[in-house]
Amino acid sequence: MRRVTVWHDGQCPLCRREIALMRRLDRRGAIRFVDVAGSGSCPIDREQMLARFHAQEDGGPLLSGAAAFAAMWRAIPMLRPLGIAARSPIVLSMLEQLYRGFLRIRPQLQRWLIRREARA
Repeated sequence: MRRVTVWHDGQCPLCRREIALMRRLDRRGAIRFVDVAGSGSCPIDREQMLARFHAQEDGGPLLSGAAAFAAMWRAIPMLRPLGIAARSPIVLSMLEQLYRGFLRIRPQLQRWLIRREARA
């Protein structure tokens, strides 16, 4: 079984929701989640870790952005086909473009979720 380490921002409301979903889907326990905002260790600068999604498969190279998502997906049987498809440079390039678009709207989504959580 492939093991994946995923670094995430535990203070980000989007990240918390996403990681909660991935934890539920990771029934085999193949993913180790590290909260960079907390006391989790970082293989690179903490600000860089917080700016983008990072993962590492079985001690391989540190992956960032869409490649990191694809690594995480490959560890979850339900999402594995998508992660395998992302091994194609064309598919990975398209996913990276989508991820960069998401990063542009992420601050607005975070603020919206923070306000929503405050009202709840």
